[in-house]
Amino acid sequence: MAQNIDLSHGGQITITALGGFDWDQNAKSVTAYDQAKAIRGDVTVTADRLVALYRKKANTGDNNQPKPAGDTQNKSNDLTQNESGSNEIYRLYAYGHVHIYTNTDQAWGDKGIYDIDQATLVLTGKNMKITTPQNVMTAKDAMEYHSNTRMSVGRGDASVTNLKNGHRIQADVLVGYSKPNDQKDPNAKNKQPDNKQAAGNPDDMTRSSKLEKVDAFGNVVVRTQTETIRGDRGVYVPDTSIARVVGNVHITRGANQLNGHAAIINMKTGIAHMTEAPGRRVQGLVVPNETNNPKPSNK
Repeated sequence: MAQNIDLSHGGQITITALGGFDWDQNAKSVTAYDQAKAIRGDVTVTADRLVALYRKKANTGDNNQPKPAGDTQNKSNDLTQNESGSNEIYRLYAYGHVHIYTNTDQAWGDKGIYDIDQATLVLTGKNMKITTPQNVMTAKDAMEYHSNTRMSVGRGDASVTNLKNGHRIQADVLVGYSKPNDQKDPNAKNKQPDNKQAAGNPDDMTRSSKLEKVDAFGNVVVRTQTETIRGDRGVYVPDTSIARVVGNVHITRGANQLNGHAAIINMKTGIAHMTEAPGRRVQGLVVPNETNNPKPSNK
């Protein structure tokens, strides 16, 4: 997920703000106030306040100097070209109403930290969310996106929902892995971004990532049309619509419940099969008057 949200490479970083800038040469930081915005390539970061930390650039291969607009243009020149050469941003902090977006992928939170060296985004606060055209990930404690490994992490009552079919998996921690962006969407030019502010080159719309697999840890919950499956750990593969849950698994359908070691769930058909270790039995409570009682498949 969120494979396009990557500030670790590209051209210069342009920073604008309605409230102006503070430049601290001792701390080597630039702070932008009031509707602050940072843009690098197709990635835009908006927040109430942005703080960019910079350092002397080791080489001139990748120009990511901040370039504030408006009355602070002279400060930009001083910052990007000093006595010993050029500078580069290595970390960006965003505070208040944080929104990071491209033409396809978006992320929200109250506070965001982007480590450019590690190509890692960490979001905290309320109503955190990462969206792509295919999926939505939410979490209560923190969300991470690691560009180099194409890995998204949701911590604290996290969930991933497939927007096309509504399939959903929940857990204490969810780790999603995305496929590499090898091809552009052939219909990209005809698509409009969900957020009207997410303007950019239409040729770059979109190479949005496709979720390949989700690993789930702690209090895993998978729901089908008729059943709720709970367990300790799980894995979900969106392409196949198959989820596997292991460890203290409980399948509930109405008043019926089955308990076992593991379950395989076909989220497309809504059928869950309870499995058990060799020599052990599936246990459960089946209410006689309940219809469509779950039928375990011992394996």
